[in-house]
Amino acid sequence: MDTGGHRPTEQHAHHHFPDTTSDERWLAAAWPFVAAHLPRSPATVIEIGCGPLGGFVPKLRADGWEAVGVDPEAPEGAGFSRIGFEEYESAAKVDAVVASLSLHHVVDVDDILGRVATLLKPSGTLIVIEWAWELFDDATAAWCFDRLTPADEEPGWLHRRRDAWVDSGDPWDVYMRNWAVDDGIHAGETVLGKLEANFDRTVVERGPYFFPDLDGVSEADEQAAIDDNLVRATRIRFVGSARQ
Repeated sequence: MDTGGHRPTEQHAHHHFPDTTSDERWLAAAWPFVAAHLPRSPATVIEIGCGPLGGFVPKLRADGWEAVGVDPEAPEGAGFSRIGFEEYESAAKVDAVVASLSLHHVVDVDDILGRVATLLKPSGTLIVIEWAWELFDDATAAWCFDRLTPADEEPGWLHRRRDAWVDSGDPWDVYMRNWAVDDGIHAGETVLGKLEANFDRTVVERGPYFFPDLDGVSEADEQAAIDDNLVRATRIRFVGSARQ
């Protein structure tokens, strides 16, 4: 199955970024966290669900890591394996695994995490960035929808969620729950619980998630809104190592 690390089921600074996509802005914002917790290059790294942009793999390989992105929608060429992670086989154990916005899409989180534990060296590192859709409440939705990119640009996943919600006629919480169930999206707390059960945690933190898809909103802007209790912190970042 597709374990692509896209914004939920769809294609996806105090100024608008007309020449970059929301996925590119997400990758740029997430990279410092990923890089800070990776073993030094030329360590071996597998990225689960790198998506059609290749995720962090181009940056990893350019900076000296031996990286492979695994995703049915991965780019063609060196450094990518265009299959699901469930089918991926490595000739050797690796130093690190990265999964950005991919675990909430998979059918069996336990199976994927078991494969990760088997793939990692004893001293290996798992770096995960995830989304807690269950915290995307009415107030957070209203704040985001007030800040969407202009309607004359190609609509993103938040535009589609807003429009589908309006068409449904349901309260926001009912719509979100039905959407997540229909699309097989795991709750962030479920994914985090399974990570905690299978890996020794070194980092867990929460923060901004929506800013790459909003107009004129930086990560700092969204964090300020979180600090002021205007929106929920729906991003989860986790770092851990396999249990020995």
